[in-house]
Amino acid sequence: MNTLTDFIQIDKQFTAEEILLQDTIRHFVEHECIPEISTHFEAATFPKKFIKRAAELGLLGMTLPETVGGAAAGYIAYGLVCQELERADSGLRSFVSVQSSLCMYPIFRFGTAAQQQKFLPKMAKAEFIGCFALTEPNSGSDPASMQTTAEKVTDGWILNGAKMWITNATIADLAIVWAKTKEGIRGFIVEKNFPGFVTNEIKHKLSLRVSITGELIFNNCFVPDENYLSGTEKGLAAALSCLTQARYGIAWGAIGAAEYCYELVLAYTKDRQQFGKPLAANQLIQADLVDMATAIIKAKLLNLQVGRLREQGNHDPSLVSLIKRNSCRDALMVTRKARNLLGANGITLDYHVMRHMNNLETVFTYEGTDNIHTLILGKKLTGFDAFS
Repeated sequence: MNTLTDFIQIDKQFTAEEILLQDTIRHFVEHECIPEISTHFEAATFPKKFIKRAAELGLLGMTLPETVGGAAAGYIAYGLVCQELERADSGLRSFVSVQSSLCMYPIFRFGTAAQQQKFLPKMAKAEFIGCFALTEPNSGSDPASMQTTAEKVTDGWILNGAKMWITNATIADLAIVWAKTKEGIRGFIVEKNFPGFVTNEIKHKLSLRVSITGELIFNNCFVPDENYLSGTEKGLAAALSCLTQARYGIAWGAIGAAEYCYELVLAYTKDRQQFGKPLAANQLIQADLVDMATAIIKAKLLNLQVGRLREQGNHDPSLVSLIKRNSCRDALMVTRKARNLLGANGITLDYHVMRHMNNLETVFTYEGTDNIHTLILGKKLTGFDAFS
């Protein structure tokens, strides 16, 4: 393991099974993902073979029960997987996060037994790919203002509207779609072959180029009753509970990207000679390295504690806002410092750092902006709702 892990002896906080899982995913990432990820980033393509390998490694829906295709893994194990995957690229962690936390989780939590058996085992095997459709062109941080509607008709529902910035949009076999009904916001499983359902890929991204992002359009799309998520009567809270699951993984993943950049630049500055000595022998360089290491250590320990609390049954979403906000802020700081310490090499794909830095600009924003998580925590601390 790396010097950061040795320094704080965090391995002693994990079970033997968790360490084995982390080592397995680390090996997979280093040998199968990182060698070709820059090529995919430059070409703005998703490595399709990753989908099958993620399923083979049991990474899809891993926290769900084995009866529906999951692995009954704990939140620490899931966090470690996200951390290791994002060492390669945020897009790889995003794929697993969306499939697991935003698509399989709502079907498991809010779906019927028939829906669970129809979709979840195939999603765990990557035979079905999902996407999560909440954000709209004019509705982001304020999802309650969504304009997509679902009207009840005989034997089903008619959906009209559009969703934007949807991960996996054009490769998904199904979408978990949130729409306004007369009774409030509800969830639906919309399959790709339903008439009136169209997807378009978003091009020209400067961040998350490996991830597939798109738009969903519903034009009098008929969704049968058997695809209605009947457990979503709690409305928007149901959708937000799915985001909480995903945000937890983001907090671990962002630090994985930061740690990769820190390790790379630490080795670089110890090896590169300037003015007759290694860069790392200079005071200002050491100050940056210490700041980076300290941020990663603190974030890892905070993520670990929240993971423990979730495994003990404490699912307070404000805790997840705490670690998502903290990890994304610290990860951006680390990658920016790393890019600077690499000098001109920092802007090349050969060194990976600027790719991670660009990706983290998106991770900082999506699934709850930094400002939104700040207000969630502000409400938790003060009792006052400052959202409006």
